[in-house]
Amino acid sequence: MLTVELDAHSYPIYIGPGLLSSAEIFGSHITGSQVMVVTNDCVSPLYLETLTKALGNFDVYTKILPDGEQYKNVDTLTSIFDALMEIPCDRQCTVIALGGGVVGDIAGFAAACYQRGVALIQVPTTLLAQVDSSVGGKTAVNHAMGKNMIGAFYQPKAVIADTNTLDTLPDRELRAGIAEVIKYGLLGDYEFFEWLEVNINDLLNRSQSGLIFAIERSCQNKAQIVARDEREKGERALLNLGHTFAHAIETATNYSSWLHGEAVAVGMLMAADLSVRLNNISGKELARIAAIIEHSKLPRTPPPGVSPDQFITHMSVDKKVERGNIRLVLLRAIGQAYLSDDYPASKLNETLQHFCAKSREAI
Repeated sequence: MLTVELDAHSYPIYIGPGLLSSAEIFGSHITGSQVMVVTNDCVSPLYLETLTKALGNFDVYTKILPDGEQYKNVDTLTSIFDALMEIPCDRQCTVIALGGGVVGDIAGFAAACYQRGVALIQVPTTLLAQVDSSVGGKTAVNHAMGKNMIGAFYQPKAVIADTNTLDTLPDRELRAGIAEVIKYGLLGDYEFFEWLEVNINDLLNRSQSGLIFAIERSCQNKAQIVARDEREKGERALLNLGHTFAHAIETATNYSSWLHGEAVAVGMLMAADLSVRLNNISGKELARIAAIIEHSKLPRTPPPGVSPDQFITHMSVDKKVERGNIRLVLLRAIGQAYLSDDYPASKLNETLQHFCAKSREAI
């Protein structure tokens, strides 16, 4: 078990097999008698019954959402409020988010808003959610003009990551999660990046021990950063390595065709390419980054049809933009990321032109 150490509200992260059946763990973090489980129509047939049995001592209600990033919007959020109101759930209720990053983000935001905040437990069922989105208290919905632009910082009472749920995760979703795992090595943990270069096949082949190590190491890295900068006033922005490029890809494709981790993989390569153009890292380091992304069977070019101008338009609607300047997370070395808007616009344009040309060639 890991702990996210925060001044006002520290909480545990449980990682391991079989945790969905642990009535003791869930019971120790639930307030009141009412529980609203928010999940989706992909996860619910697989794990809702197991979780409901573990919650046998509580009054359990469920809200099942459609699956997909395109449903991470205000309309879906309102449907969760409707479900909470119709029961009605009181201020002592607990919302449990059972699913991947979309479910965790939107259910977390609902918990943050309902009656000005009710208890929340994150139960991530995808690798991406277990290593990243369930930890740290970021909750949000998307807007047509930008990803995660409407939301709140709202910490859960606990994160309960049952690694058995990864057994049913489609290969594409697993790879998308691996992109976020790679991110932790790149931004601040060179030793972990080296471990990944050697052991990436263990993750792709779903080795239980390999996955548990990678999840624990990723969560440990994130927990330490969140503890120092809960509300992203500085250091926490490093966790967005590749994400400004990635969010532009997701917005340009209407959140419908690319998984978040796939966009992050390309975004990290674009950030690394720009870092080379700024003479921060070497071509050899860029090649190592490209190699592990390629080995993980993740995309390395943006989708065809997204132009440099579209990238700039969407990147300009980003939470890290300050006074009109696009701030990017770049690399000084593998394992050393930094946040900056002090770069020539011409160099960013070179990176955008290069990757957009590569995507056209790939057609």
